Formats: sequence, structure tokens, C-alpha cells
Amino acid sequence: MLRGINVGGNTPVKMDALRSLVSALGHTDVTTYIQSGNVVFRSGDATTAKLEHGIEARLKSEPGVDVTVIVRTAAELLTVIRRNPFLPGADPATLYVIFLKEAPGRKAVTAIDSAHFAPDDFRLIGREIFARYPNGYGRSKMTNAYFEKALGVRGTARNWNTVTKLLQLAEKSAAKK
Repeated sequence: MLRGINVGGNTPVKMDALRSLVSALGHTDVTTYIQSGNVVFRSGDATTAKLEHGIEARLKSEPGVDVTVIVRTAAELLTVIRRNPFLPGADPATLYVIFLKEAPGRKAVTAIDSAHFAPDDFRLIGREIFARYPNGYGRSKMTNAYFEKALGVRGTARNWNTVTKLLQLAEKSAAKK
């Protein structure tokens, strides 16, 4: 997942160029989903950190785009979906996941006053923030940028529909082995 591309005309990256770039790094079954920097691929035994670094470096050198890349495996996405503390119960259209580059420090997490954002709510589990926005994400002050600043960790937000679609695409790709 690429952070902050094709949003409001900023940091444009065409999906066909992204697919080509990821393929050129030796990854297979490369597919993208919508224009917001979601790419699913198969790779060898590289760690997620190595994958992130490789894609970030290539994006910076070729199209000259300096963005954060966050990688999750199909198994990790499945765990994310199973861990959502707002399901069952909440309307899936109000749910987002903020995928963090790394787990934040406990002190930074405990400093956040969740009551300040009511009726919006969140739960941090590992490297993911599960967020519920009953009045919509666009009206909230509990944004990806807020969490990045408060936690000191880069992240990228995806709505619940995108998270579940990415898992479907990842499982489809994994089944091709």
C-alpha cells in the first residue's frame, strides 16, 4: 500500500506504471486495485521490510516519487480482518484500518485521549489502528495524519471495503502457486 498517492491531484502515480515497477523488481502476479496505491503481488522470501524498502527506493529513483510503502502478507490481512474489534456490530461503511509502518511506543498510544474524538472511535492492535467513523471519515479530526503525528509512525488508511478486497486479491494470487 502506497501512502498518499493520487489524492487531490497530489503525488500522481499511474497504476500501469506501478504494476510495471513492481514487476521489474522481480515480483509476479502484480495487480492494482483502484487508484490509491493498492498493489498485490507475489514475491520470494524477502521480508516485508526489504519489500517496502525496495519499492520505496524504486519509486524515488524512477518516477521521482517519495512515498511510504507498507506491505502486509495475505495471512496478515486475514488476521487484520479477523481482529476488527468493531465487527460484528458496526456498519462496515464506517470502518477504516490505518496500517502502520511499525508498532508505536506504548507511551505515545496512552497519550491519546479517544474521548476527544467521540463519536469516532479507534483501537490499536499491533501495527493496525481500527477506526470507526459513524459520521464519515471526511468530517473527523481522527485522521491518518493525526495518528502519524501523535504516534511518530508513518501509516496509510484504507476503508473496510478496500481492506477486504485486498485480501481477496491476495488470496487469489496465493492460490496460483
